[in-house]
Amino acid sequence: MTASRAAAPSPRPRLIIADDHHMMVEALRGVLAREHEIVGVAHTADAILETVARVEADVLLLDLSLPGKNGLELMPDIGRLAPALRIIVVTMHLDRVVAETALRSGASGFVPKDADLSELAQAISAVMTGGTYMSPRVPPSSNRMALKADHAALAQLTPRQHEIMGLIADGRTSAEIAQQLGLSERTVAFHRTNIRAKLGVDSEHGLMRYALLMRLEGGA
Repeated sequence: MTASRAAAPSPRPRLIIADDHHMMVEALRGVLAREHEIVGVAHTADAILETVARVEADVLLLDLSLPGKNGLELMPDIGRLAPALRIIVVTMHLDRVVAETALRSGASGFVPKDADLSELAQAISAVMTGGTYMSPRVPPSSNRMALKADHAALAQLTPRQHEIMGLIADGRTSAEIAQQLGLSERTVAFHRTNIRAKLGVDSEHGLMRYALLMRLEGGA
């Protein structure tokens, strides 16, 4: 049974910060606490749902890359638990289709992780007044088009590598992937290196974004 969400009115926006990197959470808490009330923090998908159900908040700052379930998949569950909660995606995945999918999935804002504090404050202000906010730094076109053009490259992936890409899209670490698939971490690392070579992706950040785009295309 969901706990009571009654709370005294607050003159400042009440925020929940959700990110799997503890340093990112603490950095955001430090700068935002001057003008906002930080009522909860969470580092995993399960912890986000528990916090949302327990705490009365106005805005959730949500990362997309989370252990257990990515932020895009988590938003419908958040919406059912707290329909009035406004979600701002704060992510390193700066892609037009990812941004538009986030807004369709229930987010009200989309801000890159390296944005200035003034931009994040602008996004919070916009969603608090019932509006939406998409960073002007989101590109006008998407890597999704490149993903479609790279169908031949995707076809080079083995079934195991497609499985690993799906787990990367879920925010799983190499250790978690190894445990779930009954592999060694060295084997998972070997697969990740081979996947990057086949797809022409030059970083782990790029691999995560590619995995998310594959998920949106239904390919992972």
